[in-house]
Amino acid sequence: MKTNIAVFFGCRSVEHEVSIISAVQAMHAINREKYDVTPVYVAKDGTMYSGENLFEIENFRDMKTLKDNAKKVTFLREGSGVVMHTLSQKRFKKIPDVAVDLAFPIVHGTNCEDGTMAGYFEFLGLPYISCDIISAAVGMDKAVFKDVLKAASLPVLDCIRFRAREYTLNKQAITNKIKAEVGFPLIVKPINLGSSVGITKVNQESELDDAIRLGISYSDAILVEKAISNLREINCSVLGDSDECEASVCEEPFMNDEILSYEDKYMGGAKGEASKGMASLGRKIPADISEEKSNEIRELSCKIFKAIGANGVVRIDFLLDTETDKVYANEINTIPGSLAFYLWEATGIKYTEMIDKLVEIAFRRQRNRDNLTFTIDTNILSGVSFGTKGAKGAKF
Repeated sequence: MKTNIAVFFGCRSVEHEVSIISAVQAMHAINREKYDVTPVYVAKDGTMYSGENLFEIENFRDMKTLKDNAKKVTFLREGSGVVMHTLSQKRFKKIPDVAVDLAFPIVHGTNCEDGTMAGYFEFLGLPYISCDIISAAVGMDKAVFKDVLKAASLPVLDCIRFRAREYTLNKQAITNKIKAEVGFPLIVKPINLGSSVGITKVNQESELDDAIRLGISYSDAILVEKAISNLREINCSVLGDSDECEASVCEEPFMNDEILSYEDKYMGGAKGEASKGMASLGRKIPADISEEKSNEIRELSCKIFKAIGANGVVRIDFLLDTETDKVYANEINTIPGSLAFYLWEATGIKYTEMIDKLVEIAFRRQRNRDNLTFTIDTNILSGVSFGTKGAKGAKF
């Protein structure tokens, strides 16, 4: 009997559409001789849909028709497993529940990649591919990510962080702190978004307020760090778990501006050509760097992966200062666009093979967890009696 993989994508995120592209790519790459695939599209309002029409990217151009031709679903714990239950049942023909063996979240951004979806699977007791709640949350919060790496003596740029309300109430004080401790040029980032959304390079003070206000329109917290003037961005993917992992070849993405933008990443195809997600990005693979520098970045990538306790496949973005030749970890994408399959194909692992490895890793984690104790036998409730006085009158 084949393993049934439920592929989750979409969600309430500014990276909703990117998730759809990544998921459709992955669903077409999964080996259908080994696995059954159940697509689960999570609409922006949180409603979950499933249906054969979700396999083709063209169907997402008309969302109303797509939803009308799919069925609303939810997931339930049944016995020792999990089933997908259809909510929109037909009057005279009941649609049977579908047993699901493994969840494959291909989601990007807040309200999903940040540990929210991992928590849903943990609550259901459903094995899943990708980082767990803690590592996903650490990876999404750029400031916490830096703190974890600093504690592990791994290279990151210093930063200032503050909340939207702090800035509103103490704009001048925070501006003065930024000028004194960071200086120009600098980068302003929403603290918990990916895909370069809301990120601005600021060259002078007159540009700072607009950049911060753009950032807080996407996130309640902002991170400000020094901009590297002579910058090359180098990316590397890691596949595995905290016990055993491997790094891909490095890539250098091409930028049309001083920072890599959302448009660079996802709209870089030829005019009139459908986006292929991160696979559309112009890049040099392998990156045109020395073997010594490549090995340094690949080794750093595995150390970062283990430092946050990551699982599955990630992409880590590095900043290379060409003046000093120093490398800094910029951010980690715990569910990278297009799952970074292009880096693994360049490393010698085909997309289908990479997914096989992800399935193996996910089930290995579940087997390890099955050996842990999460509950204990106790008869503590047998001696509890509240009577009519409520909890304060309880006798033990």
